[in-house]
Amino acid sequence: MTLEWRKVGSAAVNRNLAGPATGPVGRVWFSPEGGLLFAQTETGRLFETADFARWTEISSAAVTPPPIPAGVSPMRMPESGAKFIHAAVDPMRIYALGHQLYGSEDGGRTWANLTAFRSTSVVGGGFHDVAVAPDNPEQIVLANDFGVWRSMDGGLSWSGLNLGLPNLQVRRILAMQGPAGGTRIQDGTGTLDLAPGAAVWQPAQPVVDNERALMNQLSVVFQTEISAVAMTADRIYAGSADGRLWMLRDGVPGPVSTSGGGRVERFFVDPAAPDFALAALAGSGPHVLRTTNGGGFWDPLDGNSLPNAPAHAVVADRASGSVYVATDKGVFYGHTDLQNPTQNPVEWVSLTAALAGPDGVLPAEDVKLDPAGAQLYIALDSYGVYATLAPHRLLQPQIVSAADYSVRPAAPGSLLSVLGVRVNAARGANLNYPVLAAADGESQIQVPFEAAGPQVSLELDTPSGSRTLGVAVQPVSPAILVGRDGTPALFDADTGLPLDGRNAAHSNGRMQIMVTGLGKVRPSWPAGVPAPLESPPVVEASVKAFLNGTALQVTRASLAGLYVGLYIVEVQLPAVTNLGTSSLYISADGQESNRVQVLLEP
Repeated sequence: MTLEWRKVGSAAVNRNLAGPATGPVGRVWFSPEGGLLFAQTETGRLFETADFARWTEISSAAVTPPPIPAGVSPMRMPESGAKFIHAAVDPMRIYALGHQLYGSEDGGRTWANLTAFRSTSVVGGGFHDVAVAPDNPEQIVLANDFGVWRSMDGGLSWSGLNLGLPNLQVRRILAMQGPAGGTRIQDGTGTLDLAPGAAVWQPAQPVVDNERALMNQLSVVFQTEISAVAMTADRIYAGSADGRLWMLRDGVPGPVSTSGGGRVERFFVDPAAPDFALAALAGSGPHVLRTTNGGGFWDPLDGNSLPNAPAHAVVADRASGSVYVATDKGVFYGHTDLQNPTQNPVEWVSLTAALAGPDGVLPAEDVKLDPAGAQLYIALDSYGVYATLAPHRLLQPQIVSAADYSVRPAAPGSLLSVLGVRVNAARGANLNYPVLAAADGESQIQVPFEAAGPQVSLELDTPSGSRTLGVAVQPVSPAILVGRDGTPALFDADTGLPLDGRNAAHSNGRMQIMVTGLGKVRPSWPAGVPAPLESPPVVEASVKAFLNGTALQVTRASLAGLYVGLYIVEVQLPAVTNLGTSSLYISADGQESNRVQVLLEP
């Protein structure tokens, strides 16, 4: 199965150090001639770089790390227990590795702290290794718990080599890019956020971990380590480190089940059908369990094609019978009747084989579907987060808003995306729905301005025949356009430049918002035809805009000139005192859009 994976953020974090940081690196060394730098991560992966920007993973058997240099005998030690290394071309140049990195140019008589600034390290802590270029004693590379760092002036200044080094230890995907934009993950050190349009993760503000608190509470109740929980309105699924499973209804536990599969890592529960749940287990098998009766009975879904490898997370689309599981051998996709137990084995297909490293293994820590069930997100050990169109959409196409991929009603004139199928033509209620773009995985259509609801059956002409999908239609259904990276389509009205993390909106400025779903316009306009640049038709509905809940002055609401299915809402920003990131949304005749983030400056 061929998928178009896209990277979500980088494999580095902005921790206010000398550059973006990543996970622990244990060894660094130069090739004998100094043209290559090698780094070995804490997990044993081996990388090389020739330009100190792009890292390439190589087989762990391709290069053998050199022996740790024998200690030298400096005249005195800058720190008790420090390890020493001398420069090959300058015996008097010595570096010492302890809680900080020290340098000496006189054989160890005097020392300078090379990484401290006001008693803290500018490159983070947990130092593991240091390498000196064989032809330049001023070029040193340091490995620590925060990645790889380089100095070209003997330690006077530092820069990170981590942006291209895939070593981010992602453990959980907590939130995905959606109507509000932004992504949240959990790594080995805490919670990280990726702002819309940003490339580098940022440490998030501390949040209350309700899941961890519930696991601790149930560990006391059941007198064992509870390793996974999932909550619905009135039910709690709980699993233990020794493989037992419970379901509590209104706080009352039911019978306990024994999985036989080892540690329970994660649950998936469908809120619309809380008696249905899946469990991922990290033992020697089974690895995926299903219940259709609220935990009364669990049956395995492994079949013969799921590798015998620990599973860490599982998610499903119950309606289509699709299951995704994250394992130490990658992410796998299976299809079966999830509503009823079946004797037919599930056939599992690898979704990440094309992403695997030189050793052919790419462990996955988490797998999630976005709220619309349209995009699949995965967390790969060290490599970070990736996303793609969920493969089950090829079996069960779905219509979503083209603005933000959410399942919301359509409106006359709005843009829709049909996921999972190439659409050649579309027709509903005796009206043609113009096809604006068509590809095998996604097509874009426009709702005619004459369309009326509440429900329309769309007949889609596809390469595999005719398909019928229902779509809700209402007079207005506003949605602010959001890019795949979560960046909203906002523009400075005076310069035409996009407003994002590099170009903020300004107090008292004018902002244009690209929107779809604002409904009918006057004079009337045909679907499928770009709007005129001069005097475009205006929106009939009453349009309002709100910044952090405060109403803005709307100076214009019309079709966007030269575009099809898009509208422009222009607003006047006030004199803003609470500068920074603010929440923006619009409404049309009282119907509210998605919330997006906008950066404000004076």
